[in-house]
Amino acid sequence: MNPASPSGRSDRRLPELLAPAGSHEKLVTAVRYGADAVYLGGRDFSLRARAANFDAAGLRRAVDHAHDHGVKAYVTVNIFAHNRDFEELAPYLEELRDGGADGLIVADPGILTLAAQVVPELPIHLSTQANVTNAASARFWAAQGVRRLNLARELGLEEIRAIRAATAAELEVFVHGAVCISYSGRCLLSSYFTGRSANQGDCAHPCRYRYALVEEKRPGQYFPVEEDERGTYIFNSRDLCLLFRLPELVAAGVDAVKIEGRMKSVGYVGAVVRLYRLALDWIGAQMEAGQAPADLVLPSAFRNEIEKIGTRGQSENFFSAHPSSGDMLYDTMRLEQSWVPAAVVRTATPLAVETRHTIAPGDRLEYLGRSIEPETVTITGLWAEDGTPLDRAHPGRLVRLHTDPPLAGVAPATILRRNTESA
Repeated sequence: MNPASPSGRSDRRLPELLAPAGSHEKLVTAVRYGADAVYLGGRDFSLRARAANFDAAGLRRAVDHAHDHGVKAYVTVNIFAHNRDFEELAPYLEELRDGGADGLIVADPGILTLAAQVVPELPIHLSTQANVTNAASARFWAAQGVRRLNLARELGLEEIRAIRAATAAELEVFVHGAVCISYSGRCLLSSYFTGRSANQGDCAHPCRYRYALVEEKRPGQYFPVEEDERGTYIFNSRDLCLLFRLPELVAAGVDAVKIEGRMKSVGYVGAVVRLYRLALDWIGAQMEAGQAPADLVLPSAFRNEIEKIGTRGQSENFFSAHPSSGDMLYDTMRLEQSWVPAAVVRTATPLAVETRHTIAPGDRLEYLGRSIEPETVTITGLWAEDGTPLDRAHPGRLVRLHTDPPLAGVAPATILRRNTESA
């Protein structure tokens, strides 16, 4: 068991679970599944410019929903700014403060300085884009008034422990989601290929493209980089997954664990937040029973669940060793996934859902509730909004369901999923 950190932290408290909110729907779903906090982008200055970011009214609505459920809302202002960006920055920061934001996520020292002057009451969280990889850097940023440091993804557990021992600042660690091929996401590929700057929030994700070799005197003749007729996805990393390392992160005194995914689907956000919430609660229960978190191993049911989420497989990235070729997907953009989000619950009585995948009577669905074991049901009836019976419903429809057995304790903004291999 580790001693308390300089901040007074000990391994007896669970870290905050911080979830992505790329839209209002995703925010509601993350809150429903137990996020302690969400992070979202306003209309400007965010590194996810193509997410369904929030205007002033939308931000207020989002923050109000979070606060109504005891959840904090942090707003990203994490671009690397140019001079032109500062023309409207001060009033924008005031808009975020007035909208009720609980903190700002910042990477640029100039933005940090201005925020400290204009909205000093808003806590500053340092983005992973600032690349904190050592204790000296952590102390530097803490001296600038930063309350929380989101550490670089390139750190292992021992390095995290060393930084924890050296600073009183809160520490936040990414535990799940996409990994950029470039250092902590500082990438120029998108700018070179498409003119869209990743560091200004408009990444085209060229690390997911397929690449081949072209000889300049043979235009149009493409040669695979590896001996494979499909070419190769040479930059395409597996997704980060530190689910089974949560006990060690809790023991290390990490203050927050963060899920990537503002551009991901609502089904993905719900499933991942649910799983990490269940894992943290399980760890908390074992700690209450007197067990040291570093000694804990998550039950096998968690591995069964994580295998049903995502399409790139999982990697622990730098957590215990440098990534190897096994942490990459060289021959495909994504892996085939047999489990898909089928529907999002809109009302519980009667049971009405918005479909995200084709469903039909006879389909077996899993309901993702607040238990590690999903509830399995069969669709016995399917109706349109006007009561017309349906033999199937395609994505994007609002339909009513009857199931066998009937779903008990179902809640709005929760997820039903389907195994496509059993269709």
